[in-house]
Amino acid sequence: MIFIDSSVWIDYFNGNQTPETEKLDSILGSSPICIGDIVLTEVLQGFRNDKDFNAAKKLLNALDVVNVLNTSIAIKSASNFRALRKKGITARKTIDVIIATYCIENSIPLLHSDKDFLPFQKHLNLLTPLTH
Repeated sequence: MIFIDSSVWIDYFNGNQTPETEKLDSILGSSPICIGDIVLTEVLQGFRNDKDFNAAKKLLNALDVVNVLNTSIAIKSASNFRALRKKGITARKTIDVIIATYCIENSIPLLHSDKDFLPFQKHLNLLTPLTH
């Protein structure tokens, strides 16, 4: 199972070719992937017209959609944020802290193109299917 972040989905739907979108394209339909409920929201809210929104909604709803936040993940996310802050690193987005923590706690690699996840890889053992 690979968790796909909104940063990759946005590039994918915009037709941007990156190592991450190429990886996504290569595993779609052949490897198990999931999307978080909050990532689903982030991606779908960006569509301007109904046709594209509905096409993306159909594709994304066919994936395993996981609920990323519960009490345990909320507390662990706060701990991870604090652990990075003690190292002089301040995570910019709470959503990214939650996604990274969910993936760390469930040992699920995160496919992303967002540099905000790099400290989680370096210091908190966030897995990724690509090397950055």
